[in-house]
Amino acid sequence: MLETTKFDVADYLNTEELQSGYLEMVSKDGTPEELLRAINDVARARGMSKTAKDAGITREGLYKALSDKGNPAFTTVCKILDAIGYALVPVPKSAQI
Repeated sequence: MLETTKFDVADYLNTEELQSGYLEMVSKDGTPEELLRAINDVARARGMSKTAKDAGITREGLYKALSDKGNPAFTTVCKILDAIGYALVPVPKSAQI
C-alpha cells in the first residue's frame, strides 16, 4: 500500500523570497484567520524556538497564539511579525493592486 504524508507548506518556505511572497498573497487575499496561519507557517519554517526567543515570548506561548484556537493580542502579532522580519503596514485600499 502506498503511504502518503500530510502536506505542510512550512516545509517549502525555505527562502525569504518564498516566505515574503506567501505572506503578501495571504495578506491581500486571505481572511485574518488565514493570515495567522500563514504567519504560523513562516514562523515554523524559520524555527519556532528562534521565533519565540526573538519575539520575547515563550515557545509554548507562540504555539498557543498561532494555534487554530488562538486569539493573539495585536501586540503579540506585531512582536511575532517583527521576529520573522516583517512589519504590519496599513495600505490604502485604493493603492492595492
